[in-house]
Amino acid sequence: MKAILMTAVGGSDVLQEQDIAEPHLTTATQIKVRLHAAGVNPVDTKIRKGGLFYPNAPLPAVLGCDGAGEVVEIGANVSDFKIGDKVWFCNGGLGREQGNYAQFTVIESRHASLMPNVDFQIAAAAPLVLITAWGALFERGNLQAGQTVLIHAGAGGVGHVAIQLAKIAGAKVITTVSSDEKAEFVKSLGADEVIFYHQTDVAAEVNRLTNGRGVDLVFDTVGADVFKLSIPCTAHFGRIVTLLDASNLDLSEARMRNLLIGFELMLTPMLRDLDVERDKHIALLKKCAEFINAGKLKIHVSDVLPLSDAKKAHDLIEAGHTMGKIVLAI
Repeated sequence: MKAILMTAVGGSDVLQEQDIAEPHLTTATQIKVRLHAAGVNPVDTKIRKGGLFYPNAPLPAVLGCDGAGEVVEIGANVSDFKIGDKVWFCNGGLGREQGNYAQFTVIESRHASLMPNVDFQIAAAAPLVLITAWGALFERGNLQAGQTVLIHAGAGGVGHVAIQLAKIAGAKVITTVSSDEKAEFVKSLGADEVIFYHQTDVAAEVNRLTNGRGVDLVFDTVGADVFKLSIPCTAHFGRIVTLLDASNLDLSEARMRNLLIGFELMLTPMLRDLDVERDKHIALLKKCAEFINAGKLKIHVSDVLPLSDAKKAHDLIEAGHTMGKIVLAI
């Protein structure tokens, strides 16, 4: 089968299309999936540049956590799926199990879910960002109806679904963007207030919009500098949840405000083999499929590239400024 292999640690040119053997079922609880699309996420570029998550995992490796496709074979003990079912999932791509930049994959059936009524490209774009946004907003951030959340980089992959999930939950959303195009995009998703972070003192504007109180929750999808400026945006006794490393920062003001600080790494259950937590991810995908089918939640795909253009997909992500998600069509 055709696959994109990470042949070494380095720039995007280490991604090479090659023919490799098709995977086969090895347990009675697995399914084999003909992949039709693979989502491309920033974590893929970080693994390519920094190395596989599993230190003893050999190269070459197939990257790509997000996939969508059609079940073509089932193990003897699989009862939840049948041949021909359309499934989506976040599985593999971290250095141990095969990722989804390929024509076929084999996964444990408990780690897949039936797709919503969308095409494969949209389905493949969604699992990682949906699970990440949900975990940050509701499991770590305890966002409630009537509260106000500041979502940084609202036009991005995680940000654009976080806006919609927060609105579904009845929260007020303030978000940051860098352009008029992105402002219109996030408004179309339901954002209540939009701040141009290049042009405005974000903390001052957030406090103006909240009558000096600050927001109940900040969701930082960017990193240390944004985390730092988020502290004065947060109400006393509020919460900040970040996707990135926030160590080595002065947290004295966060302590004075009695802030709860949380981290969201949705890959932890996969990396640590926490199957009960992964089952929660599948339950969430089922819930989000209902939202998508009801028209309450939309996944924005900015670019669909052929599998052979994985290098270009990585280059686009690393250049920044992408709205929504990038997907490889297989």
